[in-house]
Amino acid sequence: MAAKRVLIFSLVYYPRFIGGAEIAVKEITDRIDPGDIEFHMVTLRAYADLPKEEKIGNVTVHRIAYNKYLFLVLAPFKAASLHRTLHFDFTWSVMAYVAGFPGLFFKLFHMDVPFVLTLQEGDPIDYIARKTRFVSKIFRMIFTHADRIQAISRYLADFGASVAAAGKKPLRSEPLVIPNGVDVEKFSRFVPQAEIEAIQAEIGKKPGDVFLVTASRLVEKNGVGDIIASLAFLPSHAKLLILGSGDLESALRARARELKLEERVFWKGFVPHEALPAYLQACDIFIRPSLSEGFGNSFIEAMAAGLPVIATPVGGIVDFLRNKETGLFCDVSSPEDIARKVLIYMQDASLRAEIVDNAKHMVVDRYDWKTIAKDMQEKVFEPAMIKP
Repeated sequence: MAAKRVLIFSLVYYPRFIGGAEIAVKEITDRIDPGDIEFHMVTLRAYADLPKEEKIGNVTVHRIAYNKYLFLVLAPFKAASLHRTLHFDFTWSVMAYVAGFPGLFFKLFHMDVPFVLTLQEGDPIDYIARKTRFVSKIFRMIFTHADRIQAISRYLADFGASVAAAGKKPLRSEPLVIPNGVDVEKFSRFVPQAEIEAIQAEIGKKPGDVFLVTASRLVEKNGVGDIIASLAFLPSHAKLLILGSGDLESALRARARELKLEERVFWKGFVPHEALPAYLQACDIFIRPSLSEGFGNSFIEAMAAGLPVIATPVGGIVDFLRNKETGLFCDVSSPEDIARKVLIYMQDASLRAEIVDNAKHMVVDRYDWKTIAKDMQEKVFEPAMIKP
């Protein structure tokens, strides 16, 4: 039997953009037999040196336009052109904002092609509402016209239901929660001591130092400034490694200087995803005091790597973090409380070991990408191929 064909709408993708949504798409599609499903994607060509078409893993990537507004206009036309020759069995929009719009427009002109929507949003719900306020009716149609909705957390499933309820039109099916995952083998692998020591030398970690680590874009919602400020409430041998880059880097560096903490903060910048396990295992405590979070891949990656985690009880984080069981919760926007939770890990070795063990077992049992990909194929993709 010939493979089914799926068209993915995603605003950005590898190799220049690697966030939670992009990782999810690649990890899932790489684990599905190409003999079962052939994946294509329409995405933004944000850089002129990126090819218009290339194969990345199990996805044939078709790049168009140079900004997201042109993408919104051109993506449905590109999809229609591809559909004339490839005859897609369903389309899949990854995130309602922005990729849901071309998915909806394609659906309106191809009602016989099922439309799958994945909710991967990490931005605050009120931010999304502000961004879509002038097209709120169209935005609601993305949800009410989707034949199947998959959300990566209960928080986002509730968001999808609330958007539809605001328009007083029912969803075609209740959102199904299938979370993001982690490559357990990669993140829990044994990293040779020589490699760990090389990283520790690179970041200046001395015997007795306790290194906090965060892996995130340097944007407001990830609360990196609060981690920096928390160092003022911790002993001098507590330091911070920041993995990631973003618009706030200059402001965050200035904040560290203002607090006279610059010597305790190491800025590594962007680290390739495959290199993350070694950097995590070279440190001691993972922290991301998010203001909002659709799910939070970085947390379960840190758990798989054997680090105790500190997080805020927001968004999808509450699906996997149980306070004093699989991690510690800190208050939102509270450097003082971050410091209190760091001190718990520093002073209570027994609790720390118990939390690390519980979290690692949870990740292996529930969040391995192998399990997630199987669930996506059996519970989302295959049912979606039944024409509405």
